[in-house]
Amino acid sequence: MRLTRFARFAWGVLLYTIGIILWGAYVRASGSGAGCGSHWPLCNGQVIPRAPQIETLIEFSHRATSGIGLLLVVGLFFWSRRAYSRGVPARSGAAWSLFFMITEALVGAGIVLFSLVADNVSIARAMFVAVHLANTFLLLAALTLTAWWASGGQAVRLRGHGNLAGMLLVGCAAVILLGVSGAVTALGDTLFPSSSLAEGLSQDFSPTAHFLIRLRLLHPAIAIAVGLYLVVAGWLARSVRPSATTQTFARMLLVLFIVQLAVGAINVVLLAPIWMQIVHLLLADAVWITLVLLTASSLAHVAAPIVSVEEPDTTTFTPLSRVGGGTSG
Repeated sequence: MRLTRFARFAWGVLLYTIGIILWGAYVRASGSGAGCGSHWPLCNGQVIPRAPQIETLIEFSHRATSGIGLLLVVGLFFWSRRAYSRGVPARSGAAWSLFFMITEALVGAGIVLFSLVADNVSIARAMFVAVHLANTFLLLAALTLTAWWASGGQAVRLRGHGNLAGMLLVGCAAVILLGVSGAVTALGDTLFPSSSLAEGLSQDFSPTAHFLIRLRLLHPAIAIAVGLYLVVAGWLARSVRPSATTQTFARMLLVLFIVQLAVGAINVVLLAPIWMQIVHLLLADAVWITLVLLTASSLAHVAAPIVSVEEPDTTTFTPLSRVGGGTSG
């Protein structure tokens, strides 16, 4: 596979966005979400905060890197308009990437403006966290598909694949649900830390515990159920679409999910330290991106290759599929 400059840029934007997501998790886990007060887009009423505390520096740096991420996706969108004609998948993926990046910013702004940060333990905060995570996964999916299609991946077609399409789409929905439960669980771990594993289990089973504590029991159960489902879906994808690419993504998904379950168990035993929460989230993102790629490769509609107007660079990669692209729009 020969990557164009646009494809390389798209993969770079995806990696940068993952970095923003991980830094955002640190902002939440460190209790720095109120570092800029209830002001947005300003920080404590200032463009650049003066004499900031460490919490303000953490929150402000997250806003700054998020702003750069928005500009990168805007650049991705307009570049796709120049590189590809209307109807080319990579162009549509860039448009959806911009849409979900904007909604990501709006949800983040709502969390700040409604003061759903720091020690807020309301249902509203849990709901915003859930929506934020779901939107984040959709943003990652859009960026992943944009880069995949720009790198030669074929367009997705839902018809003509039997039960495979339905199973993979249900798997995607299940992983989003798992991610949402994990985000709410991490919020509960941050707001209601335990001094020992025994104390944590006692809190989990207490009928008078806060709802964020009681919800922590659901996440492991959902993780096991989703993991078993993905094993079946991955096996079906490998059987129905025995291409080298599909085989690779199916194996990667299985390995990543096993590692994720192990890290999740360690996270519980260690009482969810910040660094382990970030590792757990990184693996969750990796599982999600791999599932998106498995779905895209399994449901690919084989068509004539589309040639981009820009010249590919000279770096040659192992072929995954036929080279795609588009003509100037």
